[in-house]
Amino acid sequence: MALTMAQGMKRLGTPVAALLGLALLSLIATSWLINRDALRAAVEAQIRAVTGLDLVINGSTDISVFPGSYVSFHDVRLKDGGSADPALRVDVLTANLRLLPLLLQRFEIADLMLLRPHIHVRREANGDSNWTPFIETIARTMKPGANQVSFSEIRIQDGLLNYEDAGNHAAEKLEDIDLSLAWPSISRSFAATGQFDWRGERVDGSIGISDFVAALSGDRSGLKARLASAPLKLAFDGTVANRTSAMMEGTLTVDSPSLRNALQWTGQVPPAGGGFGRFALKARANVVGASIALTNVNVELDGNVAEGVMTYSNNGRQTLQATLAADALDFTPYISAFRLLAGGAHDWNRQLFDLNALTATDLDMRLSAARVTVGQSKLGRAAFGANLRGGALALSVGEAQVYGGIARGSFAVARVDTMADVRVQFQFVDVDLQPCVGELFGINRFSGHGNLNVSLSASGSSPFGLAQSLDGTATLTGHDGAISGFNVEQLLKRLERRPLSGGGNFRQGSTPYDNLTISVKFADGIAAAEDIRIEGPASRVTLTGTASVPSREYDLKGVASLTSGGADGTAFDLPFVVQGPWDDPLIFPDPESLIRRAPAAAPLLDAVKDRKTRDAVRSVIERFTGGQQKAPPADASASAEPGKTN
Repeated sequence: MALTMAQGMKRLGTPVAALLGLALLSLIATSWLINRDALRAAVEAQIRAVTGLDLVINGSTDISVFPGSYVSFHDVRLKDGGSADPALRVDVLTANLRLLPLLLQRFEIADLMLLRPHIHVRREANGDSNWTPFIETIARTMKPGANQVSFSEIRIQDGLLNYEDAGNHAAEKLEDIDLSLAWPSISRSFAATGQFDWRGERVDGSIGISDFVAALSGDRSGLKARLASAPLKLAFDGTVANRTSAMMEGTLTVDSPSLRNALQWTGQVPPAGGGFGRFALKARANVVGASIALTNVNVELDGNVAEGVMTYSNNGRQTLQATLAADALDFTPYISAFRLLAGGAHDWNRQLFDLNALTATDLDMRLSAARVTVGQSKLGRAAFGANLRGGALALSVGEAQVYGGIARGSFAVARVDTMADVRVQFQFVDVDLQPCVGELFGINRFSGHGNLNVSLSASGSSPFGLAQSLDGTATLTGHDGAISGFNVEQLLKRLERRPLSGGGNFRQGSTPYDNLTISVKFADGIAAAEDIRIEGPASRVTLTGTASVPSREYDLKGVASLTSGGADGTAFDLPFVVQGPWDDPLIFPDPESLIRRAPAAAPLLDAVKDRKTRDAVRSVIERFTGGQQKAPPADASASAEPGKTN
């Protein structure tokens, strides 16, 4: 059996070998006998018939039949009226031939390869392109029945594409293009896959068109496109048409590990500060010309997930509109890089503002969320609005649940050369004062509930510049709370009994109040006290004076009183002074008032008529009273026994 099979294979191999030998001899003979001029003319005619492109060959032509079957044309360009910068120029265009038809003296192209093509696309302001005539020709050529010849593939190697948009004064360049085009001469579909370099990044791309002829004619056709690079990935699945203007409808997906890097890569100016990291978007897209409308939007940015609608247009100026709703929003990444105070937290930050992002894009956005986080602040249900137009940014809070109450207001920033013109108006109604005042102003001494109204304006190129020019008003009203750091009632009663016992316990305990009123007016960075009153069950405090915002220092005078009267039934009023930095001010009683209340010291002070001697005596007494000494730290004063005489 095995012997019989071997003999059969031997008999079969003999004619096969003979056939291969005959084919080889035919190829050798064809390479000698072929009419090379006819081959060249046939190849040129097929390229023109399949693509509709009329080529001009300025260089030499290489023809090979064996071992490789191809025709290579050097220095080829599109015939477009002798333009100095043609729409297409190819260093080497190679047409690979089908082998079997070649043996029968029929010249059929299998595929084309374009080596180092230079493609120039110029779009005029009216929407016309230098490629419009060629596309119309291709569309006519590829209509069913227009021709019977075809080839399967066009490959592009080491290509270059220059794009110019006269309407938007834009120019782009794609380099090192390696593409494979499935030319739809037989089927209706078109596909292209490959890679190219754009702005220093390698981009993988693919595109598929279900009806290439319809797409070229401007009729509706299916479209699938994908672009993938390190900064950004984009995919579209839908339809495309181009009657009067380009129209696309379908599902759009965008993904980026860093939106900030993606914006910079695409030539956009990202907002200054932090955030704009991980980004993902999926939506139903409707594109008309340079405008895109997104519905059923699901967008994620820095862990914030929202749903809604968005619209983007670039008709000479970029405009973004959006209405989004989220369950939770965290704005902390976007304010983390913005610091009002310098690193030491004792001086205003003098770093200049970066205002470039205010002029890059127009923005109109509405946001709503059930929970909002801004740094250390936690907000309940809130609605926000942001409008950016012509370099002016306006932020508004329609209503937000915060600090146990309600907040509403607006914040506006306008760019004037290198300066930021800032206006703030906010109202906090029935809020918990301890977190509200603490988080907004860094003062952690107030408790209770109340209202805060702020209306301020400033202009400067840095936070320090804003502090120097601050104008406006601020009003704080509170009730049923306390001010920590000193106990006015306890101190007054002790000083009433022993005026010269010293003022070292001024930072001990807390002062409860029934009503609190603080009203200040700002002018050129100086806050003047218009009405400051603390009214408690047993004491009352009033303050006048100023506070410097640029230097962050107090210069205040006040009067503390026992509302129930002193031990002898007469009112006891104690003037005092508040001076020094906001973070650690000096608070001390007026020494002359204490001296006059002391039975032994007052006659002595009156008896000394000479001013120099009088001041010397007062200085000695002050050393005993501690009136001009800095008050001890809170922990030290808290350990002192109330009423103990120094």
